[in-house]
Amino acid sequence: MKNLRNEFPMIGQYTYLNTAATGLLSETVFDYRQDQNLDMLTQASIFRDKKSNLYAEVREALAQFYKAEANKVVLMPSLSFGFNAFLEGLPATAKVLLLEGDYPSINLPVEARDFEVCYAEIDENLEMNVSAAVKEHQPDVFVFSMVQYVSGIKIDLDFLKQLKKENPNLLIVGDGTQFCGTEVFNFQESGLDVLGASAYKWLNAGFGNAFFLFKEEVAERVYPKAVGFGSNIGKYKQEENTLIGKFEPGHLDTSNIGSIKAALQLQEKIGVEEIEKQVNELKTLAKAEFEKLHLLEEKVAKRKEHSSLFNIKGTTELFNFLNNRGVVCSQRGNGIRVSFHYYNTEQDLEQLLDLIKNFGGEMKMDLE
Repeated sequence: MKNLRNEFPMIGQYTYLNTAATGLLSETVFDYRQDQNLDMLTQASIFRDKKSNLYAEVREALAQFYKAEANKVVLMPSLSFGFNAFLEGLPATAKVLLLEGDYPSINLPVEARDFEVCYAEIDENLEMNVSAAVKEHQPDVFVFSMVQYVSGIKIDLDFLKQLKKENPNLLIVGDGTQFCGTEVFNFQESGLDVLGASAYKWLNAGFGNAFFLFKEEVAERVYPKAVGFGSNIGKYKQEENTLIGKFEPGHLDTSNIGSIKAALQLQEKIGVEEIEKQVNELKTLAKAEFEKLHLLEEKVAKRKEHSSLFNIKGTTELFNFLNNRGVVCSQRGNGIRVSFHYYNTEQDLEQLLDLIKNFGGEMKMDLE
């Protein structure tokens, strides 16, 4: 994890604890985007013709990275575009299970349609709540964020496997935007039928790109209605009415989509196992320190496993105090959200803790 300052210049200027809002753009991805845009500037259609295989290369990179099938990888400008297309492909009579208070781009599109909707509560007993809701309501689809954007509560991946085993007809759809990029993940062996994610956060691929991974049986249950010139063009889409073609009716930006591959290559160069190790060490240490200071909600403190995203108790005054001292974070819910990625260090956590502990005294001095 050393020598990362050349890849992420911002961490030399700030204590960046805001990956949950926007992941840092690496020099690797920045250089890739610059090269693509320069070629587009000077070559126009010649450049686009040369890049005819790019989307297939990105699919294959994602398939290798997440142990998925390249012909079932969809490329999109954002998770929200893809998720709305997915919902349009579900039967209008579908019953959908959601989590109360989940990310708006997950719950709002479902609630805006005519599906029958049921809910499970997000608390320390999340998995028990989901299991009980599935038994009670017998939903056709369970849609959720793998990591909650406000609290950082992460659903148990082993639970999802068991849930799928016990309910083989339940379509399990996970939003991995706050998850993908933090640990090793095998999609084929998971309990998920669908995994979608915008790549601008923990994958550090910049804005304008997202992906969906599907398992084989999804094509038999989801029928998106979109179609266009791009639906049957390119490797993996030559046949008519392919599932991925229905999600990609038009042109995609080569710079944005190609950034996914550049970002994956950087993670592989660093080592995905090393990234997971660093994230795990930081989140374990942070949770212990936050618990000592009674900064966490009870539902988070009681969880055995948690993500590296935390919502700590704090006022707007504390938030401004941290920002003014170079700590970049966000206000979410009733607290302050901080998030730790592999480019963060124990020193970042120590600085945050020192500022929180000294908040009252320093604020008093500032006012005098």
